Amino acid sequence: MTDLRDITFAELDLDSLATAEGCVAIPINAEKTMSPAARRLNRLTKGAVQRALDSKAWEDLSQSEAVVLDYPVGMAADKLCLVKLERRPAVQDARKAGATIAIQSGSRKVLIAQGNTTRADEVALGLALRGYGFDARKSKQADSSGAALFACAKPDEATQAFVAGRAVAEGVFFTRDLVSEPANVLTTTEFATRLEALRDLGVEVEVLDEPELEKLGMGSLLCVGQGSDSPSKVVIMRWNGGTGAPLALIGKGVVFDTGGISLKPAGGMEDMTMDMGGAGVVSGVMKTLAMRKAKANVVGLVGLVENMPSGNATRPGDIVTSMKGDTIEVINTDAEGRLVLADVMWHAQENEKPAAMVDLATLTGACIIALGHENAAVFANDDGFAGDFLKAANAEGEGAWRLPLGKAYDDMLKSQKADMKNVGGRPAGSITAAQFLQRFVQDGMPWIHLDIAGVAQVTKPTDLAPKGATGWGVMALDRLVRDKFEGE
Repeated sequence: MTDLRDITFAELDLDSLATAEGCVAIPINAEKTMSPAARRLNRLTKGAVQRALDSKAWEDLSQSEAVVLDYPVGMAADKLCLVKLERRPAVQDARKAGATIAIQSGSRKVLIAQGNTTRADEVALGLALRGYGFDARKSKQADSSGAALFACAKPDEATQAFVAGRAVAEGVFFTRDLVSEPANVLTTTEFATRLEALRDLGVEVEVLDEPELEKLGMGSLLCVGQGSDSPSKVVIMRWNGGTGAPLALIGKGVVFDTGGISLKPAGGMEDMTMDMGGAGVVSGVMKTLAMRKAKANVVGLVGLVENMPSGNATRPGDIVTSMKGDTIEVINTDAEGRLVLADVMWHAQENEKPAAMVDLATLTGACIIALGHENAAVFANDDGFAGDFLKAANAEGEGAWRLPLGKAYDDMLKSQKADMKNVGGRPAGSITAAQFLQRFVQDGMPWIHLDIAGVAQVTKPTDLAPKGATGWGVMALDRLVRDKFEGE
């Protein structure tokens, strides 16, 4: 597990600004109002702070960006980071400011002279999230990031406020670690073992192995993994922190996807280690909820399989029977995620009796064509529930965009030999995948499907993540639970 940077809060000691090693950062508003800490830094650097604030470089900065003075005179620090940030910043600006400080400080110790600038806890969250790096499989791990000390006006309040933020960061890191692991390390068995460790946080964890899945009739899920030596599993995680029926979160956990007999092209196939991204997000949310002791009932279910070609693999044209009892003609074995989700969703409804259900999957390349890497695709059968999620995603700065469902798309899944096909052709590929899943949603069940193919892993940094696994969805779903399910 990648460790979070050590983050603490204390009262501001102006004398420490001269002796602090590593990096010193200070927020200054666009009007260049000098706080006591800024005035002290300006004196220490013989006016360099004021000269920087009077420069065109400062004028050209957007909110949360910084001017950096290297090896400032009069200070022990290697860097002095002047961050443009209002005294009462918006949440996203505060987090981006923290990310800026993380980039500039690197592995150095950092003192953030927050002073009376509010939202120290949000700056700290941005600092933690952007400081992530996955090097567990390198022979030499990088030095862990130096401690971060926020010198602020109300350290006790900031410390308490950051309890939830720290839990969110831990959940995001857990997701990113899972998504980043290679498939020879994160097998279905290893994945389940890591989830069983959540019992230490008070999560009830149940692992269903292949004989149990066969008894349950999960022929749709089992057909995906039958070509692999790794056994298919379903892991159920229950956080019982509230009352009433739980929110169910369901994740696609294909630990590696070759496409099966419908083999993918070789170029880029190595990225298919991230095809368990939906299960990774569900796992991260469950960890966050447990760490912050959420007052809600939430159950997370993940279907763990590996999609490999072999003499025992499912073939195009095979017909399988789902747990629901519907038969499915497998036209393309690379459209496997929906086969996994169908059975796990049905099991969740039959056995957990949820109040509502959200599934997440790196499901379709068509989603990336439609929305790129900026937004996840949102499909829903309930406008109110969809609105609640979109509001939560927007509040957390996680891009999400709703796409339609409809009978015309559903008709594209008709099969002459079975109850349905698993694909509907190239047009509207993300929508027909969602229509397939909707067939496994029981009447009256509020449901959201999130296609996270474009946002689970990216090739360039985002505001709060380096390139690679993002952990998209942990913050939005935690916010959804906080806003709509806690206390019910």
